Amino acid sequence: MSTDFNDMSMFDLFRMEAESQTLTLTNQLLALEQDARSPAALESAMRAAHSLKGAGRIIGLDAVVAVAHNMEDCLVAAQNGKIVLEPAQIDDLLGGVDLLNQIANTKESEQSRWTKDSPEVTTFVDRMRQITSGKKETPKAEAPIAAPVETVKPVAAPVASVPPSPVTPTLQPAASPAVAKTVADKEPSSPSVDADRALRVTAANLNRLLGLAAQTRIDSRQLPSQIEACQRLRRSHDDIYRLLENMRLSSSQQMEIDSSNQLGNVLTQISRYREQVIEQLTELDALALRLGNHAERLYHETLSIRMRPFADGTQGYPRLVRDISRQLGKEVQFELRGGDTTVDREVLEKLEAPLTQLLRNALDHGMETPSERQSNGKSPSGIITLEARHHAGRLEVTVSDDGRGIDHDRLRATVAARGLSAGDTVKTLSEAELLEFLFLPGFSMKEHVTEISGRGVGLDVVRNTLRDLRGTIRIVTALGKGTRFILTLPLTLSIVRVLLVEVAGEKYAFPLANLQNILHVSAQDLQTLEGRTCFTLNGTQIGLLSARQVLELDNAGWPETLSVIVIGSGTDRYGLVMDKVLCETELVVQPLDPRLGKVQDIASGALTEEGEPVLIFDVEDLLRTVERLVGTGSIVAATKTTATAARSTKRRILVVDDSLTVRELERKLLLSRGYHVEVAVDGMDGWNAVRSGHFDLVLTDVDMPRMNGIELVTLIKRDNRLRDMPVMIVSYKDREEDRRAGLEAGADYYLTKGSFHDDTLLQAVSDLIGEANA
Repeated sequence: MSTDFNDMSMFDLFRMEAESQTLTLTNQLLALEQDARSPAALESAMRAAHSLKGAGRIIGLDAVVAVAHNMEDCLVAAQNGKIVLEPAQIDDLLGGVDLLNQIANTKESEQSRWTKDSPEVTTFVDRMRQITSGKKETPKAEAPIAAPVETVKPVAAPVASVPPSPVTPTLQPAASPAVAKTVADKEPSSPSVDADRALRVTAANLNRLLGLAAQTRIDSRQLPSQIEACQRLRRSHDDIYRLLENMRLSSSQQMEIDSSNQLGNVLTQISRYREQVIEQLTELDALALRLGNHAERLYHETLSIRMRPFADGTQGYPRLVRDISRQLGKEVQFELRGGDTTVDREVLEKLEAPLTQLLRNALDHGMETPSERQSNGKSPSGIITLEARHHAGRLEVTVSDDGRGIDHDRLRATVAARGLSAGDTVKTLSEAELLEFLFLPGFSMKEHVTEISGRGVGLDVVRNTLRDLRGTIRIVTALGKGTRFILTLPLTLSIVRVLLVEVAGEKYAFPLANLQNILHVSAQDLQTLEGRTCFTLNGTQIGLLSARQVLELDNAGWPETLSVIVIGSGTDRYGLVMDKVLCETELVVQPLDPRLGKVQDIASGALTEEGEPVLIFDVEDLLRTVERLVGTGSIVAATKTTATAARSTKRRILVVDDSLTVRELERKLLLSRGYHVEVAVDGMDGWNAVRSGHFDLVLTDVDMPRMNGIELVTLIKRDNRLRDMPVMIVSYKDREEDRRAGLEAGADYYLTKGSFHDDTLLQAVSDLIGEANA
């Protein structure tokens, strides 16, 4: 943790102030684009330019003084009614903001390159003077001042609030970026001279502080058990006192008077000791209560340091939307809702790239041109909305537009044309299955690549980022009405609310947000369908399997009443039988040692309130493991006796494909010939499967998320334990170069998916590993 501003150079202070004041300028200029005569926006923008001019003069940055001074003159002229700022002039002023940021972000040792006579500065100053003088017909500057759209990024929120500068007493904080057209409705107030001093705190220091607070909280909760131990000791002394007292009374007639007096003295001392113990226990009890309260406050106060308003991470989006929409010739308004919704700063930082990508997609793919909108009976100006809210203990972020929506028929045609799924299969896909193709790497519906999009790089990155954040994304769209991307993720990555369970004597934790139901099921209510155990929940059959089997532990018999946790969604829901369901609690997440790599089915670790270590399940990974077990038919049916399933003597095949339809088709074909089949939903899932199980053959697709088939084949053939296992690539790619790439990676056979309609696949499998029975 750093010290306060006394340890910062004047240039560092200027850079912090520039970050804040240029953000204020940007927000107010965007507001002026909506209402060029807004007094509040003009005043706030002018004052920000004035403050920057003063700060630049104090530290001797003549370039900053020249740029800010001429911006101030222009804004004062607009205040006095001499000029009215038009969109082209707003562009020029925003170029000045970019120039100020460029100067401020230049290293202090390289500042000599910036003077009031620098070409960029003189070009900008000349333009400002022309605008201020009221001249309208002036040629555009030869060199663009504003950064190109491709490089525009949301401005990161400052580490902490900017302190009042001694050289700029009218310093203003950054305006909260609400809807661009309403930013100027409320002018930010000036902080007092005694405003809170800001400190620079690194994320690592903050995480350590949170860990210490959590440990203090755990330790404080152990005090009651220690007090109870002392109480038991006190009660033991009470029992001894009563025993001695009874002995004295019953023996007083026979005992010598001296002996009786000595025993009385002992009882008196014990009584005094008992009173002292009671007094000390009372004080200790009060101390424990105070310590517990302080520990809770410390814990929650430390946690609150990590929480920031959602608006802090969105400050650059109004400018981003404005610049890209102008580049595309579209009219778009940006609206922010729920800006005061609190979220973990780490989550907020990691959301920057996904949200930027979704906004760019909405502008380029979703929004129509003004003429297209008018021909469809819409307003020429579209609206993109970014909304954040807390829902069911999670953060829900929605990026929506009122544009053209996603054309399902065109999407189906694109999927079929690119060979991602057979034409007949594409027609049967549900809306949810169809929209999943949008998240594939390299997939795009644009026919031509532009600077904005078209390369198919974007939505797959969005999903992968959300997966790292323990979040999900789904799409809701209506043709001609617009599209919504709904992101659901935890409020904080440091704390997770979990359900503690016990499996084979060990404690595990399920994040509550990933659980569908927690219930007890009677063994009498179990049914067996197609050799699988299930039960009925709200009219739906739910497959049931033991958590012991999923974790590859000894599968003990099931009791009369089963403790069941339901995971998954829709028709893909499964019940896991736990040995015990313990309680709900909050845990401070502790990442696993990176040297372990990705531990199958496990996301992280933590300590319980009693200080016991516990593993936290990766429910998404766990669900894939369950689906693989279900797909192979290797689930052990419910029994009341302890038994371990016998290993199948059939040849075992792993099918790796991200398409549910293709996966099931291959599985059923192979099952019909008697093979034992397991499935994996992508390359990473397949890699986990081959490392943890024994297979005689792997069938894999090529194009898959997380890890493609070529990468999977390469890893298998590089592994000394696995390299002799045959691998067959089954893909729609039938070009010679595709076949060559697969075989060069080490595949033993390359087959196109069109071969499903005859016995080619089954014959190829038989040629590689023989018939089903070992």
